[in-house]
Amino acid sequence: MKIGIIGGGSIGLLFAFYLNQVHDVVLYVRTQQQKENLETNGLLMQKGDVSSRTILKTKVISKWEGANEDLTIICVKQYQLKDLIHSVSFAQSPRLLFLQNGMGHLKWLEGLKAKNIYVGTVEHGAYRLSNYTVSHTGSGKTNLAVYKGVHDEAFFSEFTEPLKGNFPFVIEGDYKEMLTRKFIVNCVINPLTAALKVPNGELLSNTYYLQIFNRLFKEISVILQIENDDAYYENLVGVCKSTALNRSSMLKDLEENRPTEIDAILGYLLEEARSKKMEAPLVHTFYHLIKGSEIQGEVN
Repeated sequence: MKIGIIGGGSIGLLFAFYLNQVHDVVLYVRTQQQKENLETNGLLMQKGDVSSRTILKTKVISKWEGANEDLTIICVKQYQLKDLIHSVSFAQSPRLLFLQNGMGHLKWLEGLKAKNIYVGTVEHGAYRLSNYTVSHTGSGKTNLAVYKGVHDEAFFSEFTEPLKGNFPFVIEGDYKEMLTRKFIVNCVINPLTAALKVPNGELLSNTYYLQIFNRLFKEISVILQIENDDAYYENLVGVCKSTALNRSSMLKDLEENRPTEIDAILGYLLEEARSKKMEAPLVHTFYHLIKGSEIQGEVN
């Protein structure tokens, strides 16, 4: 199966490595330098003490031709997606899979003319060490659901079956529930760990942090109007436990003076709260703490 992957960040590199073992993959990256680095060195994946390399076809994003691919996976950050949609025509691609955090990107997908659009959530931990090296810091799964189009059982089987041993996919029926589950995880763990500068597990092990953790979850549940939030809370705690030693992507972004996805996460929640005339004091507080930290990073 021919697969295109747009985005040379941690998730793009991780997916490119594993999918390239069983499919015909082309990775599309933003810069000529990263393309040349990948062509010279191959794509290196580190997992624990084990390093593996794969030789990968690489092009710059401007050379993307989706009509020739069975599936194109878009792995850029949400704040990069709007410009990508404006600069690249997805109309001729038979299938698109978007792997962005948050839910704000859905409004941009509504206008796309592609026949089959999927959205997904990634439960793996990954960290880009260089233009051609990715560290697989935590194994998980990728959840996938149909946003627009048909549920093609034959396609899903051909795509996912060869990957189920090392890099599993789970097909879900309700894209909104799937995205909401991951969205809540991102809304609680990412801003708290970034503001407090702690690994994920300390949000549970520190009793004072746990109080904020629980209050923020409840505030988010009210904004999203989730009636029975027990399952969502159990999932949130489970993710926090399973990634206890990890430093969240938002914390890493701040540490490396990169923009965060706070607008796509808590910014989206603030818009929801305003539209429903709700108060959101904790969401407001942590949104502005992270935005302030971004500015501080630019100054430094």
